[in-house]
Amino acid sequence: MSKRKPHSLRARVERSCRALLSSNHVAVVNIDPSGSQAMFNWKNCKRITSLKVANAIFEVAYNWTVYIGVMCIDQRGGEYIKSVEIAPQGMYKVDQLTDAIEHCYLELRDSCNQQHLVASGWIAIPSALSLDEAQAALLFNQAGAWNQVKAA
Repeated sequence: MSKRKPHSLRARVERSCRALLSSNHVAVVNIDPSGSQAMFNWKNCKRITSLKVANAIFEVAYNWTVYIGVMCIDQRGGEYIKSVEIAPQGMYKVDQLTDAIEHCYLELRDSCNQQHLVASGWIAIPSALSLDEAQAALLFNQAGAWNQVKAA
């Protein structure tokens, strides 16, 4: 009978990173065409600038929930967001996430009226949490999605 190892440093680091991200309500927001990317607290929509949180997001692979949105303005000047929420199968590090969601992202972007298109982006949360439309719109607004130069 084999003896179980009582302490795993890797498992301890992973638990610590998950707890840190969960307690700070971290969401990664990416906006195109500017290419800006930032971390926000999805509960109060404040920007997170902590190096400790940034390291926790890059060190460990997570199960992500991704809210993809395309920001548009119609002919009358009305703003609207066309969106979809996905949960990619498997665990991904944040730098591998764009490859995992690229197909859905491009499909949603291509399905929009190109004359109305202002910006597109995604909000990734490192847990199985669903955002409502109002919260996602607030996060996109805080990230500056509506202040983009109109895409060609």
